[in-house]
Amino acid sequence: MSPPPRRPKVYHITHVANLPAIVAESHLVSDREMIRRGGPEQTIGMSSIKRRRVEILQVDCHPGTWVGDYVPFYFCPRSVMLYVIHMANHQELAYRGGQGPIVHLEADLHRVIDWADEEGRPWAFSLSNAGSRYAEFRSEVNELDELDWDAIRNRDFRDQEVKEAKQAEFLVYGTFPFGLLDRIGVRSQRMADRAETALQGLDPRPAIEIRAQWYY
Repeated sequence: MSPPPRRPKVYHITHVANLPAIVAESHLVSDREMIRRGGPEQTIGMSSIKRRRVEILQVDCHPGTWVGDYVPFYFCPRSVMLYVIHMANHQELAYRGGQGPIVHLEADLHRVIDWADEEGRPWAFSLSNAGSRYAEFRSEVNELDELDWDAIRNRDFRDQEVKEAKQAEFLVYGTFPFGLLDRIGVRSQRMADRAETALQGLDPRPAIEIRAQWYY
């Protein structure tokens, strides 16, 4: 396997309709907290998987915490989950609005880790899909080379091993400051305009860019 990139990025995906509330709060929040609130403006995930992440799947490198206690990120844009959203044919997926309104929230991995360490905030990453019962977790920077970076970068994930490794997740406990985001990637000018409206008056703020290559 290849080593990690020099400056790896992490990506959280959400519906553009959720941006105003995220900006108003200035944080992303964990699945557990979002479920407690009754859900976001527009849910894009699968409720059964979110429940499993909150109730069953523990992050063993931080005993007493569950996957749903963390804000999740992928290590790449154009994720497997985005493909599921794009296809809109999974029986457990309630959202059928396609990938067009989905935005990528990008942050620099090492900057996030530095912030978390300074704040005493637990973080971890999974070597595969954190929503699976067999996921392995790590919580040290020197363990990042255990990720399959070739699979993470691969745009073809028909191979099951590639698919699993590509779904590796980075997790930040509790909340994630909006100010740590460097860029918001969108698929179209229409979505860029909606993101601009959501961020109006925010300073400093992440750049908003049309990144068609991050989509299917």
